[in-house]
Amino acid sequence: MNDMAYSNFPATPAPEESTVPVAQQVTSSTRLAPIGRVTEISGGGARVQMEGKRLREIGIDPDPSVALSGQVGSQIKLEASAKWLLANVRALRVNEGDGDLVTAEIDFLGEGDEDERNGRLTNFKRGITSYPIPGNLVYPVTGADLKQMFAADDRAHIEIGTVYPTRDVRGALYIDALLGKHFALLGSTGTGKSTSAALIMHRICDLSPDGHIVMIDPHGEYSAAFKSNGELFNVDNLAMPYWLMNFEEHCEVFITSTGAEKQQDKDILAKCLLMARAKNRAAEGLSKLTVDSPIPYLISDLLTAISNEMGLLNKATDTAPFMRLKTKIDELKSDPRYNFMFSGMLVGDSMAAFIAKIFRFPSKGKPISIVDVSGVPSDITSVVVAVLARLVFDYAIWSRNELQRPVLLICEEAHRYVPADKTSSGQSARKILERIAKEGRKYGVALGLITQRPSDLAEGVLSQCGTIIAMRLNNDRDQQFVKSAMPEGARGFLDAIPALRNRECIVCGEGVSIPIRVSFDDLERDRQPASADPLFSELWRQTGDEEGMVTRVVRRWRSQGR
Repeated sequence: MNDMAYSNFPATPAPEESTVPVAQQVTSSTRLAPIGRVTEISGGGARVQMEGKRLREIGIDPDPSVALSGQVGSQIKLEASAKWLLANVRALRVNEGDGDLVTAEIDFLGEGDEDERNGRLTNFKRGITSYPIPGNLVYPVTGADLKQMFAADDRAHIEIGTVYPTRDVRGALYIDALLGKHFALLGSTGTGKSTSAALIMHRICDLSPDGHIVMIDPHGEYSAAFKSNGELFNVDNLAMPYWLMNFEEHCEVFITSTGAEKQQDKDILAKCLLMARAKNRAAEGLSKLTVDSPIPYLISDLLTAISNEMGLLNKATDTAPFMRLKTKIDELKSDPRYNFMFSGMLVGDSMAAFIAKIFRFPSKGKPISIVDVSGVPSDITSVVVAVLARLVFDYAIWSRNELQRPVLLICEEAHRYVPADKTSSGQSARKILERIAKEGRKYGVALGLITQRPSDLAEGVLSQCGTIIAMRLNNDRDQQFVKSAMPEGARGFLDAIPALRNRECIVCGEGVSIPIRVSFDDLERDRQPASADPLFSELWRQTGDEEGMVTRVVRRWRSQGR
């Protein structure tokens, strides 16, 4: 192997006495000259040796795909049984004492047929059916090869950007596979994650104007991006009835005690809540009325039930649990910050109307609901998320005899609601999102998770996402967490995560034919989220009206309105 002369590899001969540069001679032939040989084979990859001289020759080729062949993160192709095998270069090292030879570790991506007329790749498919043998030749990949590799087939798809390192090959995501098996968009702060999420959502909305998408927006940044094709909700117009909560969610809101006292409070609440629900006319004739049944009830009926139960006690010293519940409920009822949920106007049976407006039934050209929870008090934000997620899942379960209407639930800052810490508050949101991740596919519920800290997500949730869209991650722990969730063949791509530029990503999994590195398209200004970084150098040169500005801010601050 050490004595092999790569200059003698077979190639279509160039014209005699040609003065054309070497790189141009190579690209003008129907089959490019080889750059190396296979030296070792394993189940998922191989080891090849390439000549440094050939790599430098193709490095000046005008075709960027050819020029980058053999570099880390690029693709090469190998001969095997009249087929072309495509592989990704994962690592390179120089062979000490072997002259100008470079050893590469490669991962197989797929295979295709060789067009006998021009030697090009055709009929590319993911996965391989035959392996090369040591000694088989290795060739650079051309732009035409990459077009064949990455070209979207007849399945429904959206185009999100340009495949690296090409200039014109479009990166596509297959919608049914992307949504049917869940997806995750990961990236550190400042990498363009919000704009990329908006781009993907806009592409989906454009493709499916009658879709049903619910996006939970914790920072209020996506409302600006979906003014024309989305329905926008916040604390001013959400009007989420408190009685939609199940018992676990009621406990998170109403119960503040811990230890043995917490169980005592839960027992009292369960008994009184069932009494309050039973008083509603909608409960008449129901043989299976439970504390979880979404039956409207009056807050006053709940307080009356608590007072009645307290009156049955023999000793006044036992009233502490009842007083704790009454005090908390009265506090929520009188605090204007909770009016979006605990207003006296929400006692009517508005469940059908609420589900229809949030899930976009019908969509009326606005297939996405943006639920801005930035104005929700932090102590019940996770409960609001839990109620929305559970409604999506429960509706899918109870509508199985109807025409199927799949719903996509997108959760921004997902590590807040599906944390790895099982002892933190907000466990109802964690449980329902974990259940959607595991079982949602069966019922037509798709889950999209967006986070900057994948390592803080609950274990197993990321592995349930069939498609990973990974932007730059600066934290080593996050990088390792993402790699562990991906199939072996994609890990060579994921090694490039720390080196990605802003608005670049690696896409792996079910939503793409093979792992790809994509540079996202630019998004129109009126479709971008309000997430741009402030320009300190410019803003700190401006002055004027500071006193009026502060006065107006304080007024809005005190009135809790924007």
